[in-house]
Amino acid sequence: MMSERLDSKTLQNAKVRLPAFDRTELRPGIVHIGLGAFFRAHGVIYNDDAIETDPATHDGWGIIGVSLRSPSQRDRLEPQDGLYTTIERSASGDRPRIMGSLLQSIVAPEVPERLIGILADSGIRIVTITVTEKGYCHDPATGRLNPAHPDIVHDVEHRERPVSLPGFLVAALKLRRDRGIAPFTIVSCDNLPSNGKLLRGLVCDFAALSDDSLAAWIESNAPFPSTMVDRIVPAATDNDLLLARDLTGLRDLAPVIHEPFRQWVIEDIFGAAGRPAWERAGAQFVGDVEPFELMKLRMLNGTHSALAYLGFLSGIQTISQTVADPVFRDFLAGLWRNEIIPTVPAPDGTDLAAYADQLLERYSNPAISHRTAQIAMDGSQKLPQRILGTVRDRLKAGQPWERLALIIAAFITYAGGTDEKGQAIDVKDPLANQLKADGQASPATHVRHVISIGSIFGADLGRDERFIKTVEAAYRTLLTHGAHAAVSATNQTAE
Repeated sequence: MMSERLDSKTLQNAKVRLPAFDRTELRPGIVHIGLGAFFRAHGVIYNDDAIETDPATHDGWGIIGVSLRSPSQRDRLEPQDGLYTTIERSASGDRPRIMGSLLQSIVAPEVPERLIGILADSGIRIVTITVTEKGYCHDPATGRLNPAHPDIVHDVEHRERPVSLPGFLVAALKLRRDRGIAPFTIVSCDNLPSNGKLLRGLVCDFAALSDDSLAAWIESNAPFPSTMVDRIVPAATDNDLLLARDLTGLRDLAPVIHEPFRQWVIEDIFGAAGRPAWERAGAQFVGDVEPFELMKLRMLNGTHSALAYLGFLSGIQTISQTVADPVFRDFLAGLWRNEIIPTVPAPDGTDLAAYADQLLERYSNPAISHRTAQIAMDGSQKLPQRILGTVRDRLKAGQPWERLALIIAAFITYAGGTDEKGQAIDVKDPLANQLKADGQASPATHVRHVISIGSIFGADLGRDERFIKTVEAAYRTLLTHGAHAAVSATNQTAE
């Protein structure tokens, strides 16, 4: 017999923890742009938890979710009235819960004027964002808006029907300024250094393309707090749909899976309209997020990318399977101890060696199937923040960086489009065509071609012969011996 679909009418039939507040009394005050799995397994949970601490004072903090591209999430969530199941997975078992503060989902390209109107409404006080690095339409190497990006070119010509993140934000902020409404607080939750400062610059850059006074108003009035977010959220599978049904007794087309650990560090510079009491749910409000984000970008995101490329090339499908291999565990230990941690100032009260141990424990969680292919996506946008900053610090200090070189070589190999068995790799990257290997080119020529891509490596590394030759040597090792053997050899030779 077919299970009932999860929605408002069947909610009370679920066999799991339900929202401890009346959804019908919850008014929207937050718009979230980028309605993927991460925010639904992270930000919404913090929001639900904060509302549950005192429902009477949180009736204005419901969420409207926005997809900038695909209608798939909206199509799954709308028939369920925005309800969905989160499943915390650990070696001790699965803990399901149904979330309630996501009230509505819309698809921006279908209704751009409506979205701008929602954003311009005075009831919306916060806009949170998870669109991944490529959604910012910027040059990752410089952190500036890319005016030649197709979405930016479109939005300059069609400001009333934008498609990009900066385009929508500026269109709504212009309406608010013209109506005498204070700007909303814009909270980036993507893995980018100084993400709030970065986004402020991109939004002001876009505004200034047509209206310097609007750019100045945004710069002076709109809060852009920086954040650091952390939780491992693997992509959902068909098996997860079945698991959600078994755990809840209802059919849920939009469940999300996540690890037990979570962290949200937020710069406390919100506007006068206020914010939810996310600190009651465990969020940390601080004066300076940078030490936390640098620690996470280099120690977590950097090693995640390392495991993704080297693990994938070794034929390993998930992160937990990769770190189960002693060769990779040794590589990680040396990478953290010798090459990453010396470049990371520890946030107050943080032991970086203990943080690395905690990361390894999280990576080892066998219940979380975080696929190497998923993490490997969009590497051209991730590498500058996750790996290359560490490399620059090592080069400047004249210190060894053999493991980091192997990671870069693995990215170049992966993005070249062919694995060690000669099979094609489905490379998902905005620069996939530029990164694809030419079968007629020599290894040295291909490495130099990739490193010449300024939006990834910048002008400095693209001209640094020490950098180029070290990566080229690592690339040759990968081609000759394969990824697993190259990792093993680097364990033996790296300082």
